[in-house]
Amino acid sequence: MELAAIITVIAIALAFDYTNGFHDAANAIATSVSTRALTPRAALGMAAVFNLVGAFLGTKVASTVGSGIIEPPRGLLVIFAALVGAIIWNLVTWYYGLPSSSSHALIGGLVGAALAASETVKWAGVLDKVVIPMVVSPIVGFTLAGLLMYGLLWAFRGANQHKAMRGFRRAQIVSAAAMALGHGLQDAQKTMGVIVLALIIGGYQTGFNVPWWVILLAAGALSAGTYAGGWRIMRTLGRRIIALDPPRGFAAEATAASVLYTTAFIFAAPISTTQTITSSILGVGATRRRSAVRWGVAGNILVAWVLTIPMAGLMAAASFYLLNPILN
Repeated sequence: MELAAIITVIAIALAFDYTNGFHDAANAIATSVSTRALTPRAALGMAAVFNLVGAFLGTKVASTVGSGIIEPPRGLLVIFAALVGAIIWNLVTWYYGLPSSSSHALIGGLVGAALAASETVKWAGVLDKVVIPMVVSPIVGFTLAGLLMYGLLWAFRGANQHKAMRGFRRAQIVSAAAMALGHGLQDAQKTMGVIVLALIIGGYQTGFNVPWWVILLAAGALSAGTYAGGWRIMRTLGRRIIALDPPRGFAAEATAASVLYTTAFIFAAPISTTQTITSSILGVGATRRRSAVRWGVAGNILVAWVLTIPMAGLMAAASFYLLNPILN
């Protein structure tokens, strides 16, 4: 296998990682920016740094993506087409300001490209590591965020309002950093898994251990994309779903970060940071009053969630069909 083909696939994987960064930057900082706990540029800088750090904290999710979704295909075109499909869907949803899942776009791309190439999809792995967490994690995020918010409302029911708000703004700096760390832990690993899979197909590696230089490249691309910022989606998460205050912003971020750490370290499941933080925002919003949440916006987000895997899969399959006659 030509080295040029490997380098091309790695380059497109890093391009996906970059789009993942600016597409999902809002996941880490939208709430802290909307409550004015941090300025937008300071928040992006902090998120970029913690994305970089988070990427070095583990590789379990990378192994799941690299070995648990599809069997290693016979050619690199499958991986290339999968990445193209994921990038296209990321750009479409970014343009419309919809916080869809980059993780599910990548997984949908892998499945779609593999099916187009008549390769083997590990459906049991897709069910256990993707579909079930995709359904369960938003429910857990919504429920835990709501419970935490009720607990905070009770604990600070007699506190001075001005002092409490100031304290929660400071706490949000910590919770936003924790969220950015979880984003790096989860999302950078998905790109690592794809790059390792490409190295195995090309004969440059035999196991699914992630080399240090792959970690560094994936972490750097995600961090750079995050610093570029995703302002369209940031407005959706920070303002259009619900008008957040510092306590609710803190509760949403703390809950989402906890879910990300648990699924990465314990279950090695590549869950969506977008779904996790969005469902947590909905959970804390529902504690105010039902009408405080703009359910129409939430419904549009839900449609994007449902469509992400099949649409990214279709785009990846189309990419494979278009490129296969040209390259073979």
